[in-house]
Order: sequence, then structure tokens, then C-alpha cells
Amino acid sequence: MQYKAPVDSTLFLLRDVLKFDNELLEPILTEIAKLSEESIAPTNAIGDIEGCKYDKEEKKVKTPKAFKEPYKTFAEGGWIGLSVPDEYGGQGLPFTFAVAANEYVSSSNMAWSLFPGITRGAIQALLVSANDTQKNYFIPRMVSGEYTGTMCLTEPHCGTDLGLLKTWAEPSEEDGLYRITGQKIFISGGEHDLTDNIVHLVLARFKGDPEGVKGISLFAVPKFINEFGYKNYRNHVFCGAIEEKMGIHGSPTCVMNFDGAVGFLIGERCKGLQGMFIMMNELRLGCAIHGLSQSELAYQNALQYAKDRIQSKSPVNLSGPAVPIITHPDIRRMLMDVRSINEAARLLVLEAATLVDKGGEEAEDRLSLMTPVLKGVVTDYGVENAIKMQQVWGGHGYVRDNGMEQIVRDARIAMIYEGANGIQALDLVGRKLPRNMGRAVMRFFKDSESFLTNSYENGINPIVQPMTQAVNELKQATEWLAANGMKNPNDAGGASYDYMKMFGLVLLGLAHVRICLATDDKDRHNTAEYFMNRILPETSMLLKRMRFGSDTMMNANL
Repeated sequence: MQYKAPVDSTLFLLRDVLKFDNELLEPILTEIAKLSEESIAPTNAIGDIEGCKYDKEEKKVKTPKAFKEPYKTFAEGGWIGLSVPDEYGGQGLPFTFAVAANEYVSSSNMAWSLFPGITRGAIQALLVSANDTQKNYFIPRMVSGEYTGTMCLTEPHCGTDLGLLKTWAEPSEEDGLYRITGQKIFISGGEHDLTDNIVHLVLARFKGDPEGVKGISLFAVPKFINEFGYKNYRNHVFCGAIEEKMGIHGSPTCVMNFDGAVGFLIGERCKGLQGMFIMMNELRLGCAIHGLSQSELAYQNALQYAKDRIQSKSPVNLSGPAVPIITHPDIRRMLMDVRSINEAARLLVLEAATLVDKGGEEAEDRLSLMTPVLKGVVTDYGVENAIKMQQVWGGHGYVRDNGMEQIVRDARIAMIYEGANGIQALDLVGRKLPRNMGRAVMRFFKDSESFLTNSYENGINPIVQPMTQAVNELKQATEWLAANGMKNPNDAGGASYDYMKMFGLVLLGLAHVRICLATDDKDRHNTAEYFMNRILPETSMLLKRMRFGSDTMMNANL
């Protein structure tokens, strides 16, 4: 598989559309593009084939050999701490830099990208919730690449419903710290050999604290402890097994056993989810990046194949020679489907990053809607688009040697981890829409309608008109949920996924309008028009499905 980082696209979207610029932007994106293409990308297929190996006796995990050198280079280059404050050893750059760079790294090797990606999420949680002593100890070591981080939520009996977790914590009079006991599963990077130390962020409950999510606390549990009265202490946290997975073979997904492991309380007791959600929201945006990155990787390789593969005569010249398959309308349909999603999705992911940097009530409202939608919809498209691009390759896409089937397998997990996409839909409908009396969604419609009205004056009516209809349909869907969701929660639950998809299509469409307003480039305008006429009309069907209600699905004898 070949990969070329879309630096020009990123710069255009940031500078011309989002009006985000910084003198360091181009040199940094150029450098991370080079590192991704030349150092990380060559490890992708190798990592998939070699995978991770678990030593049952030593309870250790070996990552693919090719992973170590790029990780060392990446860490020494300061890429882990790109947006971390300089007081902790980071570069102190806007979060937008890190998000833009993350796409290139993830496209190069999604499995590899999880090691620094999850570490960055853990750093953000510590920045918000840890005390100064904890920050000064853990964060510089994570930024330097000496330590990596994990997120330990899921247990064998609970994933989505964290209120059911059983891992428990006990205070220790011996050292004033805590002892953590329990088992966590599906822990990405829970054990590996890229670094000597790993800091696990663990959700646990003190005995006697409230049941449900209100009684959950957050702890940092290092693999080794070298401070706080300890010297090279091997903590009682061990990997019990690694999962054999469909994809991301280069990332070890671990069962982690905590047997009275020493832990540090992060933040206030019973307020653990507040810190963990900081990490979770960053990783959900990271999932959207994974969806985009695999869609882009698949597109680039399918496009080149379509140009090179000679097959069949042109439908407009049946007497002529066989032609490259990119000549055929059905191949172009699949390529255009994916192209029209990728450019708009990239803008949305970058916009989310700029909103994080901006902060404030308006930005937070926008992010509250965008985060579940981007996680859910862009990762859905990541898989759908990877399959379409595999289809362009035909039988050659199904065999392992060409790499297309790996993209399909790797992309699939992004729909599941960090909250399955069905949960993102329920979160959007059940929490984010009614939050603050619907302030965020009302603001969204007000801003969108005003934006489209003003856009009619800019000579792009064929693009704006379908969007006006789609926004109106989304508004109708929102009103339908408000009218029916309280009366029948099953109607809200049954409609939630369709609603999330509608919202995603509207966001993607609005992104295309903004792109067209920022440039006269005919190719980008053509791509936008294609989206409006070939993909956006799905909103009408989704609205009809929602209005049908939930009776037939709930009354079915399953």
C-alpha cells in the first residue's frame, strides 16, 4: 500500500475555510507527513502480518519488531507532546496541530498510531484532573515517550454501563496511596515492549461509595513506580492475555489483572468519570480520524489502481481497445462517493479541533453535537468506503498481498471502541439534544439557516438549494423526536441511529458549501455537487424511516 499525506488539502481547509493559520503550520505538517510516509507507513503491512505475541510465562507482550524505531523517532521528535503545555515538556501548540498530524499517522499505520494516541488522551485527562505533583511526575515522562498511557474502563460484565463495574479500591495506611483490585478487558496497549513503563488510568470504586456512575473514582496505576517512597517497584498489574482480533493486529488488546496494585487517586473521590470523559472525548475524535484515515488510505490506493488497471472497452467506444477501469462509470461512482466524503469529513474533524482551541460556550455547544456525530458517522463511512475501494480492486482487493482487505479489517474497530456507534446515537438524542433546554441544537439550526440564506448570494445555488432542504428535514426530525421521544422512549431509541446519520449528512453537506465559498476550484465544486445530488438525498429516506416509529421492531418475535 502507498500513502501520500494530503498536506495541501489540510492547509487549504485550515487556512482558507476555517481561517486558522500559524507560521509553524506548513513546516510541521510537512515534517509529520514525511515521517508518516517514510518511517511509519512501511510498518503497516509488516505489523499486520507479524502481530503481537503474548508470553504466558513472563506475562509480557512483544510488538512487531518494525514498530520500535519509528516510535523512538516519533517520541524524540516531540510529536507526542505537540499540543501539551511547554511546562510539562510539550510543544505548547494548538490542539489543531495534533489533530491534523494524527490523520497522517493513522493513515500510515492505524495500529501503531494507538500507542501515542491513547497516551495523548491520558495526558489530557491528567492535565484536567490530576494534582500538581501527579502532573509533574507523569506528564513529562509520557510526553517524552518514556511512559505510555492506557484507559481501563471495560470489565468482562460491563462496557457501556460503567455503573456496573466491580474493580475496587482500598486506601492504604502504609503509604497513603491506594490498592486497586479487579480485571479490565479490551485494553489497548495494556502491555508492550515499546516502553519500560505504562500508566494505566483505571476506573474503580471504594467499598461503601454509591452504586452506579456516581460512586466511580479515577486512579493512575503505573507498571513501575520509582518515586513516592518506591524505587523501581514492579506494581501488581499484569497482562493475563491478549485478544486475537479481526484487525489492528499490531496493537495488543489486553486483559489486565490488578491484584492490589498501587494506585494514585486522580481528582476527587467519586468524580472519576469527569476526568475519564476528558480522555474519552478526545479519543472519540480520534476514532473519527481513524475512520477518515482508513477511508483516505483506501481511496488513494483504489484511485491509483483504477488508473493502472486495463479492463474492458469504454462504454462510449465499444470498438476501441480495453481501457483503464477509471473510465467506467460504476468505478467512478465508487471513487466519487468516497472522495466526496473524505474532503468534507476532513474539514469537520479539523473544525472540531479548532473549536477545542477556541473554547467558550458557543464552541462547547457545537462540540457537544459534533463529537458523537463525527465518531458515529465518519467511522461508519470509514468501513463503508474501505469496502467500496476494495471493490474497485475486484478479486485483487480480496487477497492479502495487496493490502486492501487489511484496511477493511482495521477500519472496523473504530465503529466499536470508545463507545459503539449505537451508543453515540443514543447519547446524541438522549443527552446532547435536550441539554441546556436544547440550546446547542437550536443554535445550530439558527446558524445553519442564516449561513445558507447568505450563501444564495454567492452563485452556488445548485449546492445551497439541496442543503436548505436537508437542514429543514433534520429540523423536522428533531421536532419529531421532541414530540414522540418522551411519549415512547422506544421511538427515540429506534430512530436515534437514523437521526445521527441525518445529522452527519447535514454536517458533511454544510462542509461542502463552506469549501465552495472559499474557492473557485471547479473540481471541488463538482465534488460538492456530486455529494448534494448522489449522497445527501438519503436524508429524506432517513426522515421517513424515523417517522415510521418502533412498533414493528419492538413487537417482532425475536
